[in-house]
Amino acid sequence: MGNGETRVRGLAARAGGWSARHRWAAVGIWVLFVVLAMGLGSAAGRVDVKDSDQLKGETHTAAKIIEDAGIEEPASETVLIQSKDGSLKATDAEFRSAVTAVVKAVEGTGKVTDVTSPYDTRTISKDGRSALVQFDMRGDSDTAGERVEPVLNAVEDVQKDHGSLRIEEIGGASMMKTFDDAFGDDFQKAEYSAVPVALGILLIAFGALVAALLPVLLAVTAIMATMGLMGIVSHVMPMSDTANSVMLLVGLAVGVDYCLFYLRREREERQAGRDAQTALRVAAATSGRAIIVSGVTVCVAMAGMLFTGLAEFEAMGLASLMVVAVAMVGSVTVLPALLSLLGERVEKGKIPFLHPESRLRRNKGGANSESRFWTAVLKGVLARPVISVAVAAGALLAIAAPALGMKTQNLTLDQEFGDSLPIVQTYNRLNEAFPGGSDPAEVVVKADDINAPEVKSALADFRDRAVSSGASRGPVEIKLHDEQNIAFVYVPLVGGSDLDKAGASLDKLRDDVRPATLGKVDGVEAPITGQVAGSKDFNDQLAGAVVPVFAFVVVFAFGLMLLSFRSLTIAVTSIVLNLLSVGAAYGILVAVFQHGWGASLVGAEGVGAIITWLPLFLFVILFGLSMDYHVFVVSRIREARLRGRTTKDAIQHGVVTTAGVVTSAAVIMVAVFAIFGTLSMQSMKQMGVGLAAAVLIDATIIRGVLLPAVMALLGERNWYFPKWLHRLPDMTHDEAPEAVTHGPAHDDKGERVPV
Repeated sequence: MGNGETRVRGLAARAGGWSARHRWAAVGIWVLFVVLAMGLGSAAGRVDVKDSDQLKGETHTAAKIIEDAGIEEPASETVLIQSKDGSLKATDAEFRSAVTAVVKAVEGTGKVTDVTSPYDTRTISKDGRSALVQFDMRGDSDTAGERVEPVLNAVEDVQKDHGSLRIEEIGGASMMKTFDDAFGDDFQKAEYSAVPVALGILLIAFGALVAALLPVLLAVTAIMATMGLMGIVSHVMPMSDTANSVMLLVGLAVGVDYCLFYLRREREERQAGRDAQTALRVAAATSGRAIIVSGVTVCVAMAGMLFTGLAEFEAMGLASLMVVAVAMVGSVTVLPALLSLLGERVEKGKIPFLHPESRLRRNKGGANSESRFWTAVLKGVLARPVISVAVAAGALLAIAAPALGMKTQNLTLDQEFGDSLPIVQTYNRLNEAFPGGSDPAEVVVKADDINAPEVKSALADFRDRAVSSGASRGPVEIKLHDEQNIAFVYVPLVGGSDLDKAGASLDKLRDDVRPATLGKVDGVEAPITGQVAGSKDFNDQLAGAVVPVFAFVVVFAFGLMLLSFRSLTIAVTSIVLNLLSVGAAYGILVAVFQHGWGASLVGAEGVGAIITWLPLFLFVILFGLSMDYHVFVVSRIREARLRGRTTKDAIQHGVVTTAGVVTSAAVIMVAVFAIFGTLSMQSMKQMGVGLAAAVLIDATIIRGVLLPAVMALLGERNWYFPKWLHRLPDMTHDEAPEAVTHGPAHDDKGERVPV
């Protein structure tokens, strides 16, 4: 087949061909789409997930009761007054003077309401050396952190006058302000630094400014369009700031990757001596198709999060799905148009000593960017595939082994931020003096008449039994909202910041105390919420979602691989290798953050657990992203096999010719994810380290050693496709991008092989 007569078929090839022929129309449509999406999204505004929709179970019921009643719970604050050396007690004159000064100081700011003295509310510790002054911030609780500074300053002034006492403020508003001050710029820095990092790596990969800018431009425009779409879609399914951050992370990773795959293949074909039109057609049919298969697989994986029933997960899943779909469409439509418009100008802005042509090894067929390093590695792997599989699989299983003892929980304040912030130390001191006082359980009691004698009696009985049962050491506080016939009962849980012990105390309240008191009054609802309850309800719901999400992702990914490669063997090995990659990532997370092995290297000492939402989130993200490399490499191997190479030669050719682009893509992903691993919050650090480690393992051990070794062992069985499956749709491509010099595909015995 001649140079200009490459035969192609498939959606990606047709889309690329149309875009190359209608260059300005394709670019114009893309720009119009991005502008319209942003404009409509901005006009529509974004609807965020409500607290009442965050979880199911009792936490959801309690939030719904509060929302329906129109009650705005204020941001509560607490001032801990504590003897530094233990010599002063709450009954001493100096201690009383400090309490009076605190009450007067916070009231004097005009920013607070309902200030209570510990002598009235009995919020004095058992040893008599600690006491709590409590109050609420005026105004909207969501913005209380912006108004709390005068109150904090007033408390600091009282501290200056009482050196023998420790006087510290903690609460929703003060924590909000502290974290915003300490970490508010953390995410922005990470997001802003991700693009320059990606651009720098692309400059090294391509050696030309224009070629490096194209992937970043595509990723950024895809992210901008998706932000607009999120605003529109949020009116049907609410979004969140977390979903926005995840969308940006995923969008940058896949947007750059897809463009990188396409651009490198187009350049490779041109360097092999093909004209620009043929090079584009080949890139569209090969890399373009791989992008569509990979993109659809990633979208399916992200859709798995919609099965959790958790509003935050659903928002993250839908936002990620949308940005992947937008980036995929952009890669196979506007990118060919831009490459056709730029032509040789894509090489503009060459950087000395970095231009890839200086590193290419020429052969009779033209230029080919085969990696010398991976050529050497593959030589050893293919020579001894059994040993390679045993060593690589054994190493990954050993890395994954710690995951068997994974402990998940919602991280407490000291686990999330360590002892670096003074407010964390205050939190620990408060929990030590008043177990559970910083995060009490909240019982939302709704009745037909909250002041009815039987309801008041049940409330009093509940308060007494909460303490006598051992679930709380008190004091149990009751706040009535007469107009709405609702009461809030605040119960400090025994166990405090130890979530396992606090969870046992919560179970006593729910299973024993409530049925024996409030549960006996007809018409009374009394769901129990709070941080500990929210964590438990979240864990229970997430545990129930694991099996359906895993099953959905694995089954659909298997089906897509089966249809895309028409090989039962490749579909099975794809799933197994991806699961092995995810397992290794889990093992690294547990080893570092739970067992503390090498934790000092990433600033994760003393965490002792994996945050609850991360394992499922990582599975979905990694299973999707790892398909990028797998589809790209296997597509190249299959393509070489179709051109007549033996399976072993096809494996060698496919891996070494994709090594450069896979390495570049992996380095970008690892660098972007590693940025999140430098953040101060342990949950973000765990996500960044987990993603970075998994991508690194996937691009090296999995794709460079295990995949070729397994395929070499299987030989022609790689292309096994039972006759009873032949009725399935054919989603493969049959392009022949270079002249067939080896004749039709044969196996080692000379028989024709249907691939």
